[in-house]
Amino acid sequence: MAHQLRLMSRSPHLNVMCNAAFKAARDLVRDFGEVEHLQVSRKGPGDFVSTADKKAEDTLYKELKKARPSYGFLMEESGKKEGDEHTWIIDPLDGTTNFLHGIPHFAISIGLQKGDEVIAGVVYDPIKDEMFYAEKGGGAFLNDRRLRVSGRHHLSEALFATAIPFALHDAKTRVEFQKSIENIMPLVAGVRRFGVASLDLAYVAAGRFDGYWERPLKPWDMAAGIVLVREAGGYTCDLQGGDDILGTGSVLVANQAFYQPLKDLLLPVYNLG
Repeated sequence: MAHQLRLMSRSPHLNVMCNAAFKAARDLVRDFGEVEHLQVSRKGPGDFVSTADKKAEDTLYKELKKARPSYGFLMEESGKKEGDEHTWIIDPLDGTTNFLHGIPHFAISIGLQKGDEVIAGVVYDPIKDEMFYAEKGGGAFLNDRRLRVSGRHHLSEALFATAIPFALHDAKTRVEFQKSIENIMPLVAGVRRFGVASLDLAYVAAGRFDGYWERPLKPWDMAAGIVLVREAGGYTCDLQGGDDILGTGSVLVANQAFYQPLKDLLLPVYNLG
């Protein structure tokens, strides 16, 4: 974590967020090393992973509370804790299913909301030691490298990301997914499903993906990643075409060239009623 030594160049908020993510990641990485041993046990790793998730959230809460005592919290495991006009929006382990199966692709996500606006975000992939961070008006970065969304502009070259509905999703969600794929797959280079919303958004900010869409999502899945995309020059909306991403639980993001084409292909699918 050599870039951890250069945190002083970041804003006070980002310093606090990055340091909290680093501390929570230590136990997550250690716990991840135990998952493969649990795969073969009769009990399985499910309870172990929920413990790892909660432990990471406790670390994040402790570190952020210590640094900013008056701020509120919205957390995946512990719910909402009221504070002043600032709220930390936290997913301590985004990609739990990947973690559960020993797949090294998961992240810690921390967003900072002021009033109704998310103003800063950190997404940390501890396995790859990739720290994505952004603050409103300050740009987006990966470790200490400035990020920009991709410059591709032909749909035939585009690589998009989304999610595949699973058992807990309703029939409407499955139908929407099928129709969206039917609309998009014939036109693009590929669609990926990596199973970590925060990293999908971070990858759009880094130019690795050209766009991403998904519903339903929770605020902690998206808050940090939305700031990353916007500060990297990307465009964002919800799947109704509006700006209430956290409220609707849906998101569409892309570079400038693909934003309108994606909206044209997807919004009719998600607004059939």
